[in-house]
Amino acid sequence: MAVMTPKFGLGASVVRLEDDRLIRGAGRYTDDESRPEMLHAAVVRSPHASARFTIADLEAAKAAPGVRLVLTHADVAALGDIPCVGKPAMADGSSFVSRNAPVLCKDVVRHVGDAVAFVVAESAIQAKDAAELIEVDYGPLEAVADLHAVMGEGAPLVWPEAGSNVAGRMHVGDKAATDRAFAEAARTVAIDVVQNRLVCNYMEVRSAIGEFVEAEGRYQLTSGSQGVHGLRDTLASAVFKVDPSTIRVVTRDVGGGFGTKAFLYREYALVLFAGKKLGRPVKWTADRGEHFVTDTHGRDNVVTAEMAIDADGRFTGLRINIAANLGAYTSQFGPMIPWFGMSMATGLYDIPAIDVACELFYTNTVPVDAYRGAGRPEAAYLIERLVDKCAAELGVAREEIRRQNFIKPEQLPYKTAFGRLYDTGDFVGHMSEAMRRAGWADFEARRESASAGGKLRGIGMATYVEACAFPGSEPAYVELTSDGRVTLKIGTQSNGQGHETAYAQFVAEALKLDYDRIEVRQGDTDDTPTGGGTGGSRSIPLGAVSVRRASQVLADKLKKIASDELEAAVADIELEGGLARVAGTDRTIDFAALAKAAKSADDLKATGEFKQDECTYPNGTHICEVEVDEETGVVEIVAYTIVDDFGVTVNPRLLAGQIHGGVAQGLGQALLENTVYAEDGQLISASFMDYAMPRAWDLPMFDFKTRNVPSTTNALGIKGAGEAGTIGAAPAVMNAVADALRPAGVERIDMPATPLRVWEALQAARAGV
Repeated sequence: MAVMTPKFGLGASVVRLEDDRLIRGAGRYTDDESRPEMLHAAVVRSPHASARFTIADLEAAKAAPGVRLVLTHADVAALGDIPCVGKPAMADGSSFVSRNAPVLCKDVVRHVGDAVAFVVAESAIQAKDAAELIEVDYGPLEAVADLHAVMGEGAPLVWPEAGSNVAGRMHVGDKAATDRAFAEAARTVAIDVVQNRLVCNYMEVRSAIGEFVEAEGRYQLTSGSQGVHGLRDTLASAVFKVDPSTIRVVTRDVGGGFGTKAFLYREYALVLFAGKKLGRPVKWTADRGEHFVTDTHGRDNVVTAEMAIDADGRFTGLRINIAANLGAYTSQFGPMIPWFGMSMATGLYDIPAIDVACELFYTNTVPVDAYRGAGRPEAAYLIERLVDKCAAELGVAREEIRRQNFIKPEQLPYKTAFGRLYDTGDFVGHMSEAMRRAGWADFEARRESASAGGKLRGIGMATYVEACAFPGSEPAYVELTSDGRVTLKIGTQSNGQGHETAYAQFVAEALKLDYDRIEVRQGDTDDTPTGGGTGGSRSIPLGAVSVRRASQVLADKLKKIASDELEAAVADIELEGGLARVAGTDRTIDFAALAKAAKSADDLKATGEFKQDECTYPNGTHICEVEVDEETGVVEIVAYTIVDDFGVTVNPRLLAGQIHGGVAQGLGQALLENTVYAEDGQLISASFMDYAMPRAWDLPMFDFKTRNVPSTTNALGIKGAGEAGTIGAAPAVMNAVADALRPAGVERIDMPATPLRVWEALQAARAGV
């Protein structure tokens, strides 16, 4: 019997509603926006990673054609710094001391791209030309840009007044229990890994328009973001020190976010300040070069880990030491990102004792913050590389060591040594299914065939678990309008994920209404009273449940109005296609008439809110198969298999897109992307000439399947999926590369496995180095 795909709601594979508008070029991104008498701005940025400076001359810039304003630190000294709001607990119980970025630097710059001055002119070209006329006298200082260098003796201090480059130390776990596990272990296995620094290259660079509406006495910021309410509140409380009601933040369409657009940047404060001072809207748009040296970077950790194993091959203890680069300043959530990774470090394994220590370091580099997965990709990469090494040193099959050490279904719900509560899952089940689909059992025949053709072939797997939908809620507000349409307002923010489609599915399901009669509105603090924004896969697990509840309440209200108008019992009213009908008759009333018949505005409105107390935990298995050309070092991904447990699938089409995009980001980190600083802090990989991004020809066709076990934490069983592809991809690829290179004598390779790195590793192995 064929399974019917629902027309509405949960499980429907609806084509993205927003795509028609976006493909036709009808999107509204910040840089598309214009205003009457709008001015344009440019930022003067430091060419040095560390320097004292004075501004020798502003007059030439002020006198330049079209210039209306030049700002330096003295002009904006009353503004607060760009704050760090995510402050983890320190190992010694002390409070974390942040080092916040000033809106404009006063007399010291701490990374290439640091902001020194702000120029506003009639056109963007005039602003940029004038910015080049500002004479800044720099006294370069010694800089430190590399984690290994900053951990060494005598490294220059990024913040001399702190007396150290160590920003803080964190600890999670039970050191005494872990020490006992290692003392009693039959075998221990250790590994060192590097999490390469990444630049988050979304398609749409950042842009912002600042205005002051004199008649209202209010600021208005228009900018691409991952949530307007958070930007408003941070601007109000930390920077302008005003009531949040005096700031309105608006976000239209957003061309990618991945964590990096969640944060408040100094340009947002500057356009607002300048807009008020000049009484005209001020617009700033980055170019790609600015993006590389201003927007927060991701990852950048150096990690050592060691596993204790008993005589039966069971994991009994795990020690981890992390060195994490924060960059020059503590970004909004930067210090918390390693903590997220620490809390997920045991993966899907039953490891009773853990001891994880993390040191946070300042360097003269762009600040580091959340980037797709925010700590969870780092955790999955470490544990999966370590588990593979455990299998190799014990002479055990990789799948067998996982099968033996996975948390068993009968142990669920399972509280990890970190206190994470995994509620449901079948970890052996999705691994076995992935192996079957990937042809794991037949791989050796493919390896021999590749070898005959002069290629090294390898296969690797990675299992992962992600923490999504952090405890909290995301209220939704629905309303029937006078024309019979339904408007949904919610405080998340689509960055390309398809929120208009996903949310509309839940409205359509409850009201049996066609999608073209539903409007989804996000991105305006005046329009929606609250909002937690988008990040950590919270939009669907939290927001969609609230949308469903609000829509069901509205449906009940409309049925009540219809029952009065049609003189029938509420239980006899059914909704379909914009009509309310008395079941079994032709007596109907359309939604527009219902709106007119309502006795009060509240009869046409409904609010839904789902509160969740624990994260959800999607998980799965990725299997990657590669071929390596020994002569060139080129790695080709020849097959890629994914079996995921997302609890419940809302829209298979949207889900596949999320996973494909996430895997592409993970493959980029594994094989291509690398942020390279010189010893003096100059960013060498500062453009697409030097920073490689994954292209279509770098990606294979993906074999993607879900094997869902509904969550008991979430009201609809949804676990979330936003970062899953990225989390599983990098360890699967690198385990495959390691498997291909091991027969050639290569024992270690770090990300990114570029052709040069692979070729050099092969040459060193041949030379016995």
